[in-house]
Formats: sequence, structure tokens, C-alpha cells
Amino acid sequence: MRILIVLTILAGLLSCADGEKSSGVTQFKLGHVAGPDSLITACADEFARRVNKKLAGRAEVQVFGSSQLGNDETLLQKLKLGTVDFSLPSTIMSSTVDAFGLFEMPYLVRDREHMKHIERAVFWPRIAPEAEKNGYKILALWENGFRHITNSERPIVTPYDLAGIKLRTPRGRWRVKLFQTYEANPTPMPLSEVFVALQTGVMDGQENPLAQVWGAKLQEVQTYLSLTGHVYTPAYLVTSVEHWKKVSPDLRAALAAIARDMQGFVYRTAEQMDAELLLKLEATGMKVNRADTKAFQRAGKSIYEEFSAAVPGAENWIQTTLALGEN
Repeated sequence: MRILIVLTILAGLLSCADGEKSSGVTQFKLGHVAGPDSLITACADEFARRVNKKLAGRAEVQVFGSSQLGNDETLLQKLKLGTVDFSLPSTIMSSTVDAFGLFEMPYLVRDREHMKHIERAVFWPRIAPEAEKNGYKILALWENGFRHITNSERPIVTPYDLAGIKLRTPRGRWRVKLFQTYEANPTPMPLSEVFVALQTGVMDGQENPLAQVWGAKLQEVQTYLSLTGHVYTPAYLVTSVEHWKKVSPDLRAALAAIARDMQGFVYRTAEQMDAELLLKLEATGMKVNRADTKAFQRAGKSIYEEFSAAVPGAENWIQTTLALGEN
């Protein structure tokens, strides 16, 4: 009797499993580290909504934000293992693929219109192929944003004001070098650990786009917001080359098209959030000041020289990118 019951249960489970397979719906996990009210979350959720609507019955994207599936480094590892299908890294890519250090150069990107030209002329033909050599397939170039500095010590007007500030940065060789040049004391740290580090005084400050500041509720543990705009960081919709090969060609084409078509939504949302969140952050009592960006530009020139010397092709990418901003 017991054997019969066990066999019946197993048959039911197998039937369920067969039903899931026969449904023909390919499920994709998208993991990222951003908080609920961030730009990255808004974009990831919109991408999932579009895929689930346009490819209903064929594909389904599930989004796991707030580092639920791990930090950026872990997510990149999981892409290679095939346990996560998509992620939305930003600065971490510069520690994984040298070419992505281009977007770590201070004041390289003037505005989003400039970024569109960079994407067409530099990113897709020169940078994205370097990711594929390292096993990562870039499906779309979205946005993390223009980065600004917050801290609990003082307003940051020039790089000299950063002297001695314990500043959290994302993991990225060139970001750390940049803030060392600015005489801060930078320490790479996962985003999920930043709030507590600031709250307890382990860190004095951090730097992020306004949407990340708001999404991580950093205004609750920071006094000063200094509008430096020192670096523009894209966000990349990434999968692994090997995993992507296993997806059917028609589904690959459909997913890639939806991902690329997201850019208008990404930039519109980013612009709107920048305007709205600055007012919201001021309303919380944060003391906002505009930095002397020319002083920051002068202080950061050596980073361009170091990057050009360290990465083959970098000098040409920089010259092309800067020229695109002058037209």
C-alpha cells in the first residue's frame, strides 16, 4: 500500500514537471543590486514587463533586485555558471574587462545625447567585443547615471575637500585610483553594505547617481550632497556567451530587440528621476552644493594618461569619444 502511494505521488510530480516543460515557456532570472526606487530597478522591471507581454507563452523574465541573488561580482560569476540568466552590472565591468575602464574616466561623457553617439561609434564596435572575449554578451547599454558625492563631514567643492574622507566606492580599479588622486581614502564595498557602513561611521561618504542614493535611502545617514557629476556610468544588460548560445535563435533575436528598444525609456526615466530626486533629497534636509567641476577635471587628468598607457587601444577610444562630444 505504501509503495502504491509513493508511486502515485512520484507520478504526479513527474506529470507536473512534464507539464512545465511542455508549456514551452523559457524562464529567465535577472539579478541586480539596486534598491526598490532606483533607476536600475525601474528599467529591469520595465524590461521584464515588455518581455512577458510581447513573448507571452514563449519567455518569462523574473527580476530579483536588492542583491537577492548576490552582489555584482557574484552575479557575474553566476552568469558563467548558468544559475542567473541576466544581470545589470555597472562599474564592476571595468574590473572584469579592461576596456570598460573607458567609462571610469572623469567627465568623459557630457550628456545623454553624447552617450548615444559614443554607443554607436565606440561601444558596440570596440568595447562590447572585448566583453565577448571574456565570456560576456552585452545585450543593451542602459544607464546607472551621473555620479555625485555624499558625506557626513563637509560640503565637497574642490578635490581638496575630500582629503581624509573615508569614501565607499564600487569595486573598480580606476574609480579607486581617481579618488586617491582626489586625496580621499576610497574603499570598495558592495552596495548592500553601504547603508550600515555610513550609519556606523565605518565610512564617511560614498558616490553614486541620485537614483541610487534615493533607492538605497542614503539620505537617512548622510548630511551633504555635492553635485560633482564626476563620472557617468552606464548599466549593461549582460548574459554569458555560452548560456546565450543555448537560447533559440528566434528568442535571442526577440530578447535583444526588446532590450535595445528600452533605451528611450531608460533615458527619459533617468532625466525625470534626476530632476525629481534632487528636490526630494533637498526636502529631506540634505545640504546640497554645486562643486567646482573644472577643479575636479584638472585633478583627474592623470587618470586618462594612466588608462591610455595600461590598456591597448584606450587612447584612440578616448580621443574618438571626446571628439564626438565636440560636434
